[in-house]
Amino acid sequence: MPSSTRGSGSAERKTLMTSQAPLLSVKDLKVHFPTQDGIVKATDGLSFDLESGKTLGIVGESGSGKSVSSSAILGLHRGTSAKVSGEIVLNDTDLLTISDEQMRRRRGKNVAMIFQDPLSAMHPYYTVGNQIMEAYLVHNKVSKREAKTRAIEMLDRVGIPQPDRRVNDYPHQFSGGMRQRAMIAMGLINNPGLLIADEPTTALDVTVQAQILDLLQDLQREFNAAIIIITHDLGVIAEMADDVLVMYAGRAVEYGPCKEILTHPEMPYTWGLLSSVPDVTGDTDARLIPIPGLPPSLLNPPSGCAFHPRCTHKDKVKGNLCKTEMPELLPGNRGPEHTKRCHLADPEQIYFTEILPEIAPDLVEEFAEVNPDGSVGDAEPVRSSDAAAEAEEKKI
Repeated sequence: MPSSTRGSGSAERKTLMTSQAPLLSVKDLKVHFPTQDGIVKATDGLSFDLESGKTLGIVGESGSGKSVSSSAILGLHRGTSAKVSGEIVLNDTDLLTISDEQMRRRRGKNVAMIFQDPLSAMHPYYTVGNQIMEAYLVHNKVSKREAKTRAIEMLDRVGIPQPDRRVNDYPHQFSGGMRQRAMIAMGLINNPGLLIADEPTTALDVTVQAQILDLLQDLQREFNAAIIIITHDLGVIAEMADDVLVMYAGRAVEYGPCKEILTHPEMPYTWGLLSSVPDVTGDTDARLIPIPGLPPSLLNPPSGCAFHPRCTHKDKVKGNLCKTEMPELLPGNRGPEHTKRCHLADPEQIYFTEILPEIAPDLVEEFAEVNPDGSVGDAEPVRSSDAAAEAEEKKI
């Protein structure tokens, strides 16, 4: 887990330090796309660290820069019009400075990706086994027979029944869940240190989703891989992530340990994401609380805080700071591990007195029981309330 803040240079370059050397260190990553109308700043100054064996969850609305930033890690913007800058250091090598051939040798071996739609990601003309074998043959000097044996082993490891027979099937002969398992087998066949899962449970039913998440966690423990999981589903984040990075308009707006972000969010955009989640245990007639407005154009983003046109709390900030000045990503009121990009002076007080009563009134009562004097900011019982954290995660 991150333990302190590294503070040389601008706030955009600040990233949380970890207790050991990170496997992946992203610093001030920018991915810009020149167009006839101007420059689309899909990712603009993103920084984070990730250790081996840990999971980072990246959340945000469509168009926030989640998939674009992860594609940059794999070098998938090479050969396009995209302008990529910053640092992406994997195993002490800056991936933005190496040649295309060096990147190809690392892609699939050191870092792999599970794409959002396995039916589109897998070639319909080739068997599932051939596509998994190809990933192994590219990085290992082995015979096709050895590669097929390895492919069958991986299909078996990810729970495909009769793998020695199904290895010869085509993608359309697999169910959605089986295709996703095959993609995981393909991604892990070379034991990469970093696995990027882009919406790995999209379009899967709830039971299969749970099986896929359990599988990813089991394989992570087995291979000690670091995982970046990109999702809209905060339930997946609560289940999988050690740390959470909330993105909006190409930037990180909140970053910290998963339980901390879910139970003590300090950024109004994060409040909006949590408020949008239906409570399966609550009143079925209760209305959801959506985030007003639409995500901003990355071609012409708003001045100041990009979220201010949709924020219902900007009037709590003196002057026009929200409209004129971009807030830095700085530690909030709960220590250096939890950073947020917001001008609000006391966001925790606002969350517990205004937001939480609307989205989870039962949690307000639980916090009141551990903190009867009603204090929030410096209350250690609230900070260490595992019961409340578990209840919030169950709600999600």
